[in-house]
Amino acid sequence: MADRKAQLTIDGLETPVELPIYSGTTGPDVIDVRGLIDHGYFTYDPGFVSTASCESEITYIDGANGVLLHRGYPIEQLATHSNHTKLSYLLLNGEIPDDEAYKAFRQSVSRHTMVHEQIVNFFKGFRRDAHPMAVLCGVAGALSAFYHDNLDITQDHDRQVSAIRLIAKMPTLAAMCYKYNIGQPFVYPRNDLDYAENFLYMMFSNPCEEYRINPVAAKAMDRIFMLHADHEQNASTSTVRLAGSTGANPFACISAGIAALWGPAHGGANEAVLDMLAEIGDESEENIQRFVDRAKNKQDAFRLMGFGHRVYRNFDPRAKVMKETCDEVLEELGMGDDPQLKIAKRLEQIALEDDYFIERKLYPNVDFYSGIILRALGIPKNMFTVIFAVARTTGWISHWNEMITNGTRIGRPRQLYKGYTQRDYPGHQ
Repeated sequence: MADRKAQLTIDGLETPVELPIYSGTTGPDVIDVRGLIDHGYFTYDPGFVSTASCESEITYIDGANGVLLHRGYPIEQLATHSNHTKLSYLLLNGEIPDDEAYKAFRQSVSRHTMVHEQIVNFFKGFRRDAHPMAVLCGVAGALSAFYHDNLDITQDHDRQVSAIRLIAKMPTLAAMCYKYNIGQPFVYPRNDLDYAENFLYMMFSNPCEEYRINPVAAKAMDRIFMLHADHEQNASTSTVRLAGSTGANPFACISAGIAALWGPAHGGANEAVLDMLAEIGDESEENIQRFVDRAKNKQDAFRLMGFGHRVYRNFDPRAKVMKETCDEVLEELGMGDDPQLKIAKRLEQIALEDDYFIERKLYPNVDFYSGIILRALGIPKNMFTVIFAVARTTGWISHWNEMITNGTRIGRPRQLYKGYTQRDYPGHQ
């Protein structure tokens, strides 16, 4: 029960409308506006930027102070001391696993990395030059046609099995999307490898030669998976929740999340960073400064991609960890002389030193560094959002599971109608 109430005065109503106020464990309080419908009113919030659509215990963001917590743990600590598999357990189950629970969870994920052999036939229906995200959308949704033995979403066991299957199989599907695109044979997963190691192995190994996994590259890949694992009620997570509120199976819900993530305003930010670096082209100081000046000019359409963040009004807490990883990868791979990466490092320096960027808090964000890392690892630009989807699957399925566990009504946003009022069809008598 709410111990505080807000009063809303509306012209035409004799008495104010009382609306309950609820407090979370941290963050802004919320006003429950559901009672307004009894008085003939909706609220109007385009983009739902001021609306809490659900209760959740998974992730908390304080954008003003650059804070990101998963189940209460700061992302910086998780990225330093944990790994993607432990983080997946934490997001899904609420606590960091002890050694026994971690071993069992890791084995369970490893044993579900294979996909049904007939799924190979799905890939043959796509053009070789199809965008990998288009392929992933279709194949992820099709998983429900093969793994329908545990789809009773009212059962805890079935939800857990489906969650593990999705977390385990998404890297396999992602690597298959890449191999199909470049015309190489699919590579089966290996259960002796860690999550990130296995993904790199399936991406880059081939039958002709032995593939050695670089531990620096594997660490970087694992951190990318962790730092993109969940980000509260963003567009794709909200899409998964809305689809899930209908009772749709989890594979269909995750496919819907992948489709939402594909939008360039959501999942394409690190891809846009490389497009920007390509547009800048010349690594000379004069040319870079010219583009920086263009970015400062409000009349110029050019924008520096990968700087600032819609949610974080301070430094993106994920960016500090990603910057360290980026530096480690570039040093390990000896790519200091790469022209595009030189441009990126110079832009980073300018953003951290130039008063224009400092005053506006336009610091490099996680997408800036992840794009550079993925390029350095040899991953093509059209796979960036696919990798984002692999990472975010953990968050999506955790939110889906939380929603189903707690019970939810089907989502039904309302609207402010601005069209015609009723009119008669021509010729109607």
